[in-house]
Amino acid sequence: MVKYLKQYELFFKKAGVDFKAAQNLYEDFQKGDSELDLEVIFFHLQQTAEKLLKALLSFMQINFPKIHDLEELLNLIRQKNINLQTDDEKLTDLGDYAVEGRYSILHDDFEDANDYFILISRLKDDIESIIFKSISKKQ
Repeated sequence: MVKYLKQYELFFKKAGVDFKAAQNLYEDFQKGDSELDLEVIFFHLQQTAEKLLKALLSFMQINFPKIHDLEELLNLIRQKNINLQTDDEKLTDLGDYAVEGRYSILHDDFEDANDYFILISRLKDDIESIIFKSISKKQ
């Protein structure tokens, strides 16, 4: 039997896949894989953030346009007085990797990658907490 996921569950699951891809690629990059560059890793981190924000918006039943703009997604969340414990500015900086990172060379700093992994991990935990706290209240 096929289990049908709700939209927010699908976004959350896909975010986890992108995060795992970023982690695996980063490990390979650190081991010296010359076929990789940081733009690919940052792209997956941006995709993780985007899907996490869309998971939250979907869960809260907030309509959002089909966009990749992290700042706009965060603004929709903030307008509904949903408090995320994240560095909005640093998170929105990842937005450059939604499109530009695929087609041009952005100058990445290796040290920034660790900061972004921490930032995205905290965002994931925060959103997961909001969703599951709301679910448990409804039950």
